Amino acid sequence: MQSLWKILTVAPLFLLLSLQSSASPAYSDLSRPSYSNGHTCVEKLFLKTTCYLVIDKFGSDIIKLLSADMNADVVCHTLEFCKQNTGQPLCHLYPLPKETWKFTLEKARRIVKKSPILRYSRSGSDICSLPILAKICQKIKSAIEQSVPFKDVDSDKYSVFPTLRGYHWRGRDCNDSDESVYPGRRPDNWDVHQDSNCNGIWGIDPKDGIPYEKKFCEGSQPRGIILLGDSAGAHFHISPEWITASQMSLNSFINLPTALTDELDWPQLSGVTGFLDSTVGIEEKSIYLRLWKRNHCNHRDYQNISRNGASSRNLKKFIESLSRNKMLDYPAIVIYAMIGNDVCNGKSDPVPAMTTPEKLYSNIMQTLKHLNSHLPDGSHVILYGLPDGTFLWDNLHNRYHPLGQLNKDVTYAHLYSFLNCLQVSPCHGWMSSNKTLRTLTSERAEQLSNTLKKIAASEKFTNFDLFYMDFAFHEIIQEWQKRGGQPWQLIEPVDGFHPNEVALLLLADRFWEKVQLQWPQILGKKNPFNPQIKQVFGDQGGH
Repeated sequence: MQSLWKILTVAPLFLLLSLQSSASPAYSDLSRPSYSNGHTCVEKLFLKTTCYLVIDKFGSDIIKLLSADMNADVVCHTLEFCKQNTGQPLCHLYPLPKETWKFTLEKARRIVKKSPILRYSRSGSDICSLPILAKICQKIKSAIEQSVPFKDVDSDKYSVFPTLRGYHWRGRDCNDSDESVYPGRRPDNWDVHQDSNCNGIWGIDPKDGIPYEKKFCEGSQPRGIILLGDSAGAHFHISPEWITASQMSLNSFINLPTALTDELDWPQLSGVTGFLDSTVGIEEKSIYLRLWKRNHCNHRDYQNISRNGASSRNLKKFIESLSRNKMLDYPAIVIYAMIGNDVCNGKSDPVPAMTTPEKLYSNIMQTLKHLNSHLPDGSHVILYGLPDGTFLWDNLHNRYHPLGQLNKDVTYAHLYSFLNCLQVSPCHGWMSSNKTLRTLTSERAEQLSNTLKKIAASEKFTNFDLFYMDFAFHEIIQEWQKRGGQPWQLIEPVDGFHPNEVALLLLADRFWEKVQLQWPQILGKKNPFNPQIKQVFGDQGGH
């Protein structure tokens, strides 16, 4: 799912599949935060129009087909959200109808033969073709493609709104009419008159006439955290409540507008740049919150430059969205974590499309040269290796997916097969019953990790030190098992692929431990003035 309108296009497919099920696992998403401000006007207009359009175009025929005892697969193929190309196998998630598939499909098509649905689905039109939404769609498309905020008055790449690449993704702007004011910059004249770096610290101490920024932050080695990542780093998450009928209520969808306008990502709860408390009941914090706790002068200095589907191959398309000025800003810790898409794709034969070690080397060197030209001196870059994704099949394949828990008819093996058949799997190589393919995928991942390790050991840059860290997911599994958990509980239940919030926070904890032990200089000093900052400035304006 690469963009908002593509998500909305496939939304009916998820809804159709969910109609076959009416049970969900013991999983609650109601504690995820909701937001209310002027920005929701865009969300409500866009999503309300989408809802009406979907119901108008498909609602009556979906009801007709379900009333005729057609299952979700039949409905999906009838409405052409699912397709069987000539010579290709039939893709289905649920058990086939008792009657022959051809007969059932012809019967379903007769039911809707007078409908405009099929003409509509082939026309290529979508909600963005509506005049009222055309300009909004164009702005949203541009923001998502460039990974910059939809609403950014002063064009400094920071926003006062949360979603559509706003402050869920990077620190909240504290003056959106002044491009010289943004998180992460060195203070302008020690912020005597205004908060130029949005860390909530400014003004002069009346007791001695010393600017607070100078008194509390000078020499404390402030630094920001920047993630160059994929959907895992952005924390891709689809709530099981959205696709399981027995759990659906008005409260179930309270955060859906926020999720859709964040591309079904939850960076505000991610392991690297999350700034909200965990919703899953564990004490671990994100790397950003740990940096803030270490030095309150780091407040709001985070950037999550991640995209669904990102890899070393396409990072160049959006790395320009990274905001750092060599002369004006503080140093940064940059984590490069493209952990899957260089080996993951949905093609029927995924191996030829995998990134080779030679190509990865070229891509990474291009990225590092870009960073060296933008990062202030004293920065640090950490290259994250790739995981061994055989974990997915080994721990999930025989478990029931949320869509199959009621009737015990859909396992993760069925889901993986269905997605592979449609060639829309996020990772055919690891989400496959073919053990040889899973092994080949892990071997390529290991080769790419070794390439990253060699680059970190041999290449030098003027503005940052370079490090490598293994993506040691097995260590996270061991830690979770010590707490009484099961390995499968670390994976997103709906997509059966991404690490969930628990896993991301445990990874952040392990990252912090390793950096403290091996490279403590990366983290900067502990600020002894943190208590005074809290006493004078409270929550520093919040997030």
